[in-house]
Amino acid sequence: MHHDINAMWLGLGFLGQALFSMRFLVQWWRSERAGQSVVPIEFWYLSVGGGLLLLAYALHRHDPVFFVGQLTGILVYSRNLHLIHHQRRPAG
Repeated sequence: MHHDINAMWLGLGFLGQALFSMRFLVQWWRSERAGQSVVPIEFWYLSVGGGLLLLAYALHRHDPVFFVGQLTGILVYSRNLHLIHHQRRPAG
């Protein structure tokens, strides 16, 4: 049972890292298509998703350095999404 729980947490950590890493591939692909450097909105969603999973993993590991790093990043990524959605909202 204990081994299954550890495997689940490892899987969660790797999934979080995969999402977090995938944001760079998406950004690279979209920049190549545009012929210039762009940061697509998917970059920020993958950042938040990966960051949340890695934050949960850091909590499970009782790793304060990892926890603070992920929490700080999530705040920045969320703020960027807020600014993007606020900018897209029609003025009124």
